[in-house]
Amino acid sequence: MRTRPLKVALLGCGVVGSEVARIMTTHADDLAARIGAPVELVGVAVRRPSKVREGIDPALITTDATALVRRGDIDVVVEVIGGIEPARTLITTAFENGASVVSANKALLAEDGAALHAAAEKYGRDLYYEAAVAGAIPLVRPLRESLAGDKVNRVLGIVNGTTNFILDKMDTSGAGYSEALDEATALGYAEADPTADVEGFDAAAKAAILAGIAFHTRVKIGDVHREGITEVTAADIASARRMGCTVKLLAICERAADGQSVTARVHPAMIPLSHPLASVREAYNAVFVEAEAAGQLMFYGPGAGGSPTASAVLGDLVAVCRNKLGEATGPGESAYTRLPVSPMGEVVTRYHISLDVADKPGVLAQVATVFAEQGVSIDTVRQQGKDGEASLVVVTHRAPDAALSGTVEALRKLDTVRGVASIMRVEGE
Repeated sequence: MRTRPLKVALLGCGVVGSEVARIMTTHADDLAARIGAPVELVGVAVRRPSKVREGIDPALITTDATALVRRGDIDVVVEVIGGIEPARTLITTAFENGASVVSANKALLAEDGAALHAAAEKYGRDLYYEAAVAGAIPLVRPLRESLAGDKVNRVLGIVNGTTNFILDKMDTSGAGYSEALDEATALGYAEADPTADVEGFDAAAKAAILAGIAFHTRVKIGDVHREGITEVTAADIASARRMGCTVKLLAICERAADGQSVTARVHPAMIPLSHPLASVREAYNAVFVEAEAAGQLMFYGPGAGGSPTASAVLGDLVAVCRNKLGEATGPGESAYTRLPVSPMGEVVTRYHISLDVADKPGVLAQVATVFAEQGVSIDTVRQQGKDGEASLVVVTHRAPDAALSGTVEALRKLDTVRGVASIMRVEGE
């Protein structure tokens, strides 16, 4: 074993960063044995230096992150500060000054991953980011390495623990969205401002990263169709259960049947209770991968939190340090297919549509005619009426999203349709 330690700089010391530092200290001997050399934490960049950080030598604390990554003797920079800037500049500066990088920054990778990979390649450094997608769940490396000889056609997953907790509580307890969100906040699953989670931004960033790796093409967060869960109601959950389904916020990345394009989308959807993802409860994550040779694979586990995310960071740290000792680098960006990302209008799926209609003869015929004129085939219809008002629930066969949009627009023009109560996609069949 080499006695001279590999030097590590840590950018950020919040929930994840402090756990990374703790594990590096308490498991120092094990990490050294696995890597083949000791690792030494030589600096921790923070915004609030006065905060007490148990187990971390105050002499390591600095507010000058730029000076830290410019030292020139750093082997690996671990970036867990998040956001676009200053993280992007700090990472590229680390590459320029001889350090490889381990990051958990999904937003930055989904927005500017291509430029970061190019900088890593230019300077001969590693860029690893297992922790950016699904916490402790090994997913990036299996897609990037284990399935490198296979052809992945679809990635379908629950990649946000906050939204899964909320939807699970709505399903199991009958709570409304606001009640379930309040419980998630009280338990620490939701931030004070939950927008990134409940509006699907967090899941969309992860979907962009997964699609890029799975299909060997460049997908940015702006390419991902995004819908959140704020409009999901207790009535939607109940309707799903009547169909033998549950509602999940899904990240779905697919290769087109002709292999000439890909799609990436995040939205709530009904999935059958028989589907493996339907049993993923509370704040857990799971990703279902479909590959030509490997078949169907499912990855499951805690997708967020200090310890799970730190586990993924440390796994990357070990891999990068091993590469350093071997004077090699791991796999970089693979974007050789250069496949375009198709718009949401071309996505084909099933739909569950709930309409408020007048309770009188001929309404169902009018509605069915609209669907037929738009080329959308109806699978099932359920109608309930009372005192001149009725609800009509239509489940379609598979149809393009653009056709469904035209159908809804035409339905709203019918004088017998009082309103479109909800629209939800049906997946997993």
